[in-house]
Amino acid sequence: MPMYNPPHPGEIIREFCTDPLKMNVTEAAKVLGVTRKTFSAILNGRSGISPEMALRLAKVFGRTPEGWLKLQSQYDLWKTRQSVDIGALKRIEAA
Repeated sequence: MPMYNPPHPGEIIREFCTDPLKMNVTEAAKVLGVTRKTFSAILNGRSGISPEMALRLAKVFGRTPEGWLKLQSQYDLWKTRQSVDIGALKRIEAA
């Protein structure tokens, strides 16, 4: 069953990773080996988690890379469902 209104992964990172560790954006970006701008964009929902970032997040904060990518995929799919009308499409039946 699809998740209703899943949070952007940046919200998860902030709530369960950076805030409990009292890390600011600059400190977390440095530990992850990315720019402050890149990490800030993810935390603020302006950018998604790439496979490379998933590897970095898994190494630094835990979870699996697949887990981080699944969060991103769930968010992306939910957002797309809100804006794409597929009601007129029909399944192709085998002849």
